[in-house]
Amino acid sequence: MQEFIYASLASFVISIALLFLLTRRRLLGFALDQPNARSLHTKPVPRTGGIGILCGILAGWALSGLPGWPVIAGMSILVFVSFLDDVMSLPVTIRFGVHFVAAGLFAVPVLLPSIGWIWTCVSMIFIVWMINLYNFMDGSDGLAGGMALFGFLFYAIAAWMHHSPEFVLLNMIVSMSACSFLFFNFHPAKIFMGDSGSIPLGFLAAAFGFAGWNRDLWPLWFPFLVFSPFIVDATVTLLKRLLRGEKIWQAHREHYYQRLIRAGLGHRNTALLEYALMVSVGATAVLSLRMSAPWIALGIWVFAYPVLMLKIDRLWAAQDK
Repeated sequence: MQEFIYASLASFVISIALLFLLTRRRLLGFALDQPNARSLHTKPVPRTGGIGILCGILAGWALSGLPGWPVIAGMSILVFVSFLDDVMSLPVTIRFGVHFVAAGLFAVPVLLPSIGWIWTCVSMIFIVWMINLYNFMDGSDGLAGGMALFGFLFYAIAAWMHHSPEFVLLNMIVSMSACSFLFFNFHPAKIFMGDSGSIPLGFLAAAFGFAGWNRDLWPLWFPFLVFSPFIVDATVTLLKRLLRGEKIWQAHREHYYQRLIRAGLGHRNTALLEYALMVSVGATAVLSLRMSAPWIALGIWVFAYPVLMLKIDRLWAAQDK
C-alpha cells in the first residue's frame, strides 16, 4: 500500500512542479498554440503541458516498476516526434508513419503470439486511431486531461478487482499525473498538453486497454466503453464529414464538445458535463464486469449516445438559426 501512495504522490508532485515552471513568464513564448480555424481559444497558449505530465508518469513508474519495453518504446518514440511537431510542425506523413511504428512496437510482441497477424494488424489500426482521436479531442480546457484522469482511474479500479497490483499502479500513476495537469488546464487554461501529451496518452489508453485484455483482466469491450466519450465523438464526427465529402484532414470545429461550447455552454460547463459522462460510462463499465449479463448495461449506452448526440445536434441547429 505504501508503494501505491509514494509512487502516485511522486507522479502528482513532480508533474505539478514542472507544470508550474512551464507556466512561468520566461517560458511562455516557447511552443505557443496560436488560435486557428479549429481553435476555441482566442489567445496564444503554451502547449508544453505534455512534458510535465509525462515526466510525472515516468518518475512514478521508475519508483514502482516500469511497464514492459513495448509500452516504453512506443511511448518514447511518440513523445520525441510529437514534441518536434509541437515546435516545428512536422508533415502529416511523418507523424502517421511514426504512429504506426509505435503501434507495431507494442502490438507485435504483445498481441501477435495470442491473436495472429490479421487481428494484430486490426489492433494496430485501432491503436493509431486512438492516438489520433485523443489528439482531435484535445481542443477544450480540461477535456483531454479529464479523460485521462477518469479513464486510467477506471482501468486501475478494474485491475484492482482482478488482483493485479502492478497494473493498478501503472494506471494510477497516469491518472494522478493527469490530475495535476487539470490544476493548470481547467478553464481558463494556462497551458495545453500539446501533441507531446495527447498523442502518448492516446497510445497508453489503447495499449493498456489491450494489455489488460491480453492478461484476462477485462473483456475487449471494457476499454472501448471506458474511453467511449472520446471514441464516439471523434468517430461519429469523422464519419459524418466523410459522408458529406469534406476533407477530413482540414481543421474544423464540429466535434460534439465543440458544438456545446459554441452553443453557449462554455469551456467550464462543457468540461463538467463531459466529466459526468466519463464517470457514468466508467462506472457502468466497472459494474458490468461483475454482471452475469453485461450486455444489458452496454445496451443502455448504445441507446444513450445517439440520444445525446441528437440533442446536441438540435441545440446546435437552434443556435445556428
